[in-house]
Amino acid sequence: MLNKNVIAVTSGKGGVGKSTVAVNLALALANLGKKVALIDLDVYGFSIPKILNITSKPKTINNKIIPVGYENITVMSMGFLTNGNDPIVWRGPMAGKMVNHFFDEVIWGKIDYFIIDMPPGTGDIALDLHNKLPHCQEIIVTTPHSNAVHVAERAGSMAKETKHTILGVIENMSYFTPPFSTEQYYLFGKDGGETLAANLNTELLAKIPIVCSQTNEEPFLLISESETLTNIYQTLANKLVEKLDFVEQV
Repeated sequence: MLNKNVIAVTSGKGGVGKSTVAVNLALALANLGKKVALIDLDVYGFSIPKILNITSKPKTINNKIIPVGYENITVMSMGFLTNGNDPIVWRGPMAGKMVNHFFDEVIWGKIDYFIIDMPPGTGDIALDLHNKLPHCQEIIVTTPHSNAVHVAERAGSMAKETKHTILGVIENMSYFTPPFSTEQYYLFGKDGGETLAANLNTELLAKIPIVCSQTNEEPFLLISESETLTNIYQTLANKLVEKLDFVEQV
């Protein structure tokens, strides 16, 4: 069974950068000296192996899975168990079994924080996670766009209905600043994160801008290529550690 420092990164819809946020948050926590596991539960839309450019596969010992190491985090994803980029064609109950599989059949060792990249929306896997980990805490990711905020509110409402704590909201793709400029362009609208946080009675944890890769290489690990984003994610990681430490002491 996982410890209580389990953070599910979720969203109402796809395309808001949820997986990118999960990856970079895990790396930022690890940079603080924490032992971090990253679990890709987006069974149908897994992307973390690609984001991290991991080509190795997990090994097994005594019918248990040893997760894949990447720098100073450990990672498990459905993408490790498929043949190339083959799609997962399962009905809900089969996908739900992966929740138990990743939690009960993987040798995680001592971990300070589990970061879970959830599938978007409020489907079977989200329900299974709520039942499996009733003390899981959630971060809701949205863009500033009003449609994304509207849909993300449903994910937050589900967390509340299942008694999961919402740690806060992250507004991704908040604005764009061209190179050698300080001007901010709000490509997807403005202040959607504040609106969502207010509607869910929670905190806006961070506003993350759009930053273009300077190397034009894939995958694009934001935290390693942009000083601005590194600072934002490290501030976010520190804030979450403080929040969770406070909860433990109460």
